[in-house]
Amino acid sequence: MVAVRRFSLAVLAVLPFTVQATRLFYNSGTKSGWDYATPEHQGTIDDVTNIVYEGSTAIKVTQTYDPNYSGRYHSEVRHSQGYKRGDQRFYGFMFRLSDSWEFDDQSYNIAQFIADRPGAGCGSDDWMPSSMLWIQGNQLTSRIVSGQYRQPDCSRTISPLSNLATVTAGQWHKVIIQASWKSDNSGFYKIWYDGDKVKEVLNVATTINDDSTFEFRIGLYANSWYDQKRMVGNQPFRQVWLDEAAIGTEFKDVDPDQS
Repeated sequence: MVAVRRFSLAVLAVLPFTVQATRLFYNSGTKSGWDYATPEHQGTIDDVTNIVYEGSTAIKVTQTYDPNYSGRYHSEVRHSQGYKRGDQRFYGFMFRLSDSWEFDDQSYNIAQFIADRPGAGCGSDDWMPSSMLWIQGNQLTSRIVSGQYRQPDCSRTISPLSNLATVTAGQWHKVIIQASWKSDNSGFYKIWYDGDKVKEVLNVATTINDDSTFEFRIGLYANSWYDQKRMVGNQPFRQVWLDEAAIGTEFKDVDPDQS
């Protein structure tokens, strides 16, 4: 009986670690299942069946530049529980640019973590993005944000992570991010692109100094159109497809080629 009891205790000691490794969120390429789907102005978000990575559907998002419009250009699906300070998580999704995508020297955001921080009083509103992932020219780019960013101290540090990988139009690409979200220098931030690790930043602050809940969003946000008040190039209509989005505690939880 003593041996059986010891074996049972050993099993119980292992069980919590097994339970912790889990997929926290998954979407197979539909608007349904996200907390919000928010196209702005002439943007669209639709389920499609003609271009998919896996399964029967993917999400297609579009945005159109309008020289007479002064607002923002989001077309994103949103999961409310992206992270809070202290979390350590993996994030993964597939994306595909249109076959005719024009690579210009402007930013087209495809993923971001963003929080509504009522009363922060910094910037034009209380929404603040931390890490983002975007296409600049034909390069995948990201950033890390840390600092206070709340009145009376609106300082923050934005650390760009440039030229991570070359993006090809008309092909599916896989992005996986692992982050330890810390406001001191104990965090880390890692990115894999099409199976290759393209960035690893260790022993850094990876989020701001409060416990706001950040959303996880993917889609298309043509932020340069808003920030620069102009469009560069000759392609005012932009299209991106998305599929197989997930959040988890292990790499395999968010890799569509393993899960």
